[in-house]
Amino acid sequence: MASRLAKIAGLAAAGAAVGTLLLAERARPLRKQTREALPRLARNGAMGAACQAVIMVSEGPITEAIAQENKRRKRGLQHAIGGWPGRIAAVLLMDYTYYLWHVATHKVPFLWRFHRVHHLDPDMDMSTAVRFHAADMLISTPMRMLQVRISGADPETHNLWRGFFLGSVLFHHSNLRLPESVDAALANVVTTPRLHGIHHSQRLDEMDSNWSAGFTLWDKLHGTLRTDVPQEEITIGVDDPLAERDIALLPALQAPFREARETDEFAPS
Repeated sequence: MASRLAKIAGLAAAGAAVGTLLLAERARPLRKQTREALPRLARNGAMGAACQAVIMVSEGPITEAIAQENKRRKRGLQHAIGGWPGRIAAVLLMDYTYYLWHVATHKVPFLWRFHRVHHLDPDMDMSTAVRFHAADMLISTPMRMLQVRISGADPETHNLWRGFFLGSVLFHHSNLRLPESVDAALANVVTTPRLHGIHHSQRLDEMDSNWSAGFTLWDKLHGTLRTDVPQEEITIGVDDPLAERDIALLPALQAPFREARETDEFAPS
């Protein structure tokens, strides 16, 4: 009973946090939106629902089973170190491997065909955080399996990282204008809306930066952190001749499966 109440309380707190962020990004927008809001929100929400359905029947059960086995067999980085230092190490490793995966989704043409659907959004707010191709969730499942296995994350640690990851992704995709001093202070630790706005720029030299989904440590280590681009100078989206066609829901879902040369020709390099 206590665990059920704790779970309900956690879900209520998460819902309140998301609702607060939704209101805040509309009260203090960081960038001026260029498209009508309702069609964007509808298609992004539909894509997000499809992705969640795929996760629930594929990645979710598989990674949970691996985490359970990590706990049973005391395997992986978390258990090699032990205690809270082990949990922290596992979270950091999962966050770092996601940084590497994110880079790969831009640099490997096959992966970019699917990740491009996310970047096609011509505006950026919390709904962009769930705008992914459902097949992208299947393609990333082997990476997630390896990620959980090597980190040795048990179910508690895995849930801790997933909660942090989801919160971070919703936050840094939001269109929330924070005071510059607050944004700069947070950017020393985690990815902020200003940082990720640069990554969603149509300019490749700007897109090739700020890859971190959680901790900005990885961008600092790899020299890929950029803070020097004013938000008003950023054009959100993808600069290729097919982008406008593929923004809408059905074309976006079809785009990765069209002839490879269509999208691979314009893949970021």
